[in-house]
Order: sequence, then structure tokens, then C-alpha cells
Amino acid sequence: MPVVLVTGASGNVGREVVVALRALGVTVRAAERNEARARGRLGDGVDVVRLDYRDRSTFACVNGASALFLMRPPAIADMASTLLPFVDEARRRGVEHIVFLSVAGAEKNKLVPHHAVEQHLKRGPGWTILRPGFFAQNFGDAYRRDIVEDGRVFVPAGRGRVAFVDVRDVAAIAAAALAAPADHDERAYTLTGAAAVDFATAASDLSVVLGRTICYDAASIARYALHLRARGAPWAQVAVQTVLHVGLRFGQAAAVDPTLERLLGRRPRTLGEYFRDHAAVWERGTGEPGHDA
Repeated sequence: MPVVLVTGASGNVGREVVVALRALGVTVRAAERNEARARGRLGDGVDVVRLDYRDRSTFACVNGASALFLMRPPAIADMASTLLPFVDEARRRGVEHIVFLSVAGAEKNKLVPHHAVEQHLKRGPGWTILRPGFFAQNFGDAYRRDIVEDGRVFVPAGRGRVAFVDVRDVAAIAAAALAAPADHDERAYTLTGAAAVDFATAASDLSVVLGRTICYDAASIARYALHLRARGAPWAQVAVQTVLHVGLRFGQAAAVDPTLERLLGRRPRTLGEYFRDHAAVWERGTGEPGHDA
């Protein structure tokens, strides 16, 4: 049977893509730099192979795969020596279709690494680009530690509003494009939730679900960058995350796009639904969250 290789398979998006593909009866191979961690998160029944974008000997993991779900690890900013050569090798080894997890606005923003990958993909055949807005799952991943330890959401977004999108909905579209490439070939989709909210409102809604106060602390650019560094993020990751969040001040993620609802055939999940479905994530002592939101 055709095999789909899923990169970042143990993270928030990758795991949901694996689930969605398996529900469609597609054979999945999971690619991760840390194979043991991936096996622990994905459980039995999923073939796990090693992929390290900085080690080209691992690019052979695509052998036998007909399609590829590609995503950029947050810590990698240099695309020219990592993801771009991997794309070339995947195509050389027979991968016919690549679904790339980009970000909203990447086609116009050369400052984000996803822009280079998009341009590279378009020079060849067989691609679908997904441009989701900010994930609802960021609250359970990138923002989780601040929420759990400090009772706050700490980002430099000002009063900007965001049409948060649920990873589960994005994964459903990714799986559809991987399972039926002809229906989505050479398409780029901007994917957002159905309504935009500001971070103060989001923090208030989360407070209601958790039964304790979570506040929104509107960080300055400098405070946010230093905060990420203190948390151990490399400078490249700090730069990308800061640029993306500062853009929220200027409405870069406020627009609601109807594409996701059209593709799903239903209304996208709301931020409130995500909070209610995952309330245990913000309890102290819960398991490690994903790493790619």
C-alpha cells in the first residue's frame, strides 16, 4: 500500500495528522529526530524512523513513501541547508506529493523561514501548502508553562485579535490532501477559526474553564525575547516567535477566512471547545505537551 511519511509526528500537529490518516486507512510512517520519544508518544502500530534535517544520511527515511507531510521544527531557521535539500531528496526518491505546514501570510513575509520552503516547493510538482493562523493548541504548548506556573498568558500581541484555529481541524485537511492529492494539487490554503478574539478574552475564557484566574500580560518586545531566552529557546526561535506575535498587534491574524469551513464541510472548532476538551493540560504535573504549536 502507498505510505505517507509524517515529519514531526510526535508533536501537536503531527500526531493529529497521524490519527487522521490512520482513520482514513492510510499506512503511516512517522519521522522524528528522537525515535524513542516518538514511539512513546505515538504508541504501538506506527512505524517510526529517524529524521534529522542536519544529517542528510537520514533522508533515506522517505524511501517507499508516495507522499510527505512536511513541517519545520521551531528551532531550525536555516532552510537552505535543511528542509530544502530534504524536499529535493524526497522528490528524487519518488515522493509524488508534499503537504507543507506553513503559516498564514508566509507567501508575503520573507522574514519567516516558511517563505523559502513555499517558494522552493512551487518550483517542482506535487504540492499543497497549508497556511494556518495561530493554533488554539499554543495555549497548551508555547503558553502552557506561563499559564501553569504564573497564571498568565505572556506574549507581545498588544490588543490584537486572533482567529485561533484548532490543530485537529488543520490535520483533517492535511490528511485529506495526502490521501487524495489530485483534489488539492498546487493549492495553498489559508486556514483560520471562525471567530477572532483578543488574548484578554481568551485568558478570561480559560479562567472560567479552569476555575482560577488567568490574566493576559501584554509583554513588550524586549521582555518577551528575554523571557524566551530564559526559557532556553535558541535565538533563531526567539526571533521567529517574536516576529509572529508582534504582527498580531497589527491585525495580521485577525481576519477570518472561510476556506477551512468550506473544506471541512462544517464549522471549525472554537477556542472555547479546545479549552474544554483539554482542561487537564493546565493542571500541574500533567504530561509533557507537544513541541510544534
